Amino acid sequence: MIRGHSTREQTGVGTRPHVQRRTLILPTAPASVRAARISTAEVLTLFGLAPGSLLADAALLVVSELMTNAVRHAAPHSPSATVTVSTGAGQLVVVVGDQDPHTVDLAGASVGGGLRTVAEMTAYFDGEVSVEPASWGRGKTVVARFRLPWRL
Repeated sequence: MIRGHSTREQTGVGTRPHVQRRTLILPTAPASVRAARISTAEVLTLFGLAPGSLLADAALLVVSELMTNAVRHAAPHSPSATVTVSTGAGQLVVVVGDQDPHTVDLAGASVGGGLRTVAEMTAYFDGEVSVEPASWGRGKTVVARFRLPWRL
């Protein structure tokens, strides 16, 4: 299921930055990694990123790595994972969330190659990766932020 919206909010002073967001909910099953990548590629094109660009390819690799981690590590505790892709305020943000209560220490020695790759991809675009508690109360979200080289 893909849900999304695009807004330009009015404030008393002017307009807020244009925000685009799409969310996809997938089962934590191996086939979902490919589905997440394909759907994200479509969303990135919709948002104005050129297919095959460095940024689009980096974002697709990040989605693949994070969804793979959700399938491998969270599936026993989380029947589904949520992939959200958004742009706004000069950033492309990729978020993968699950209901697994086990968190990840990004600074720890146990961080696998996939999360190291995610950190490298975001750093290349002056961004960052973080792990945050899920906004729905149980689980976690891994947030990968990329600075856009232009405004969308």
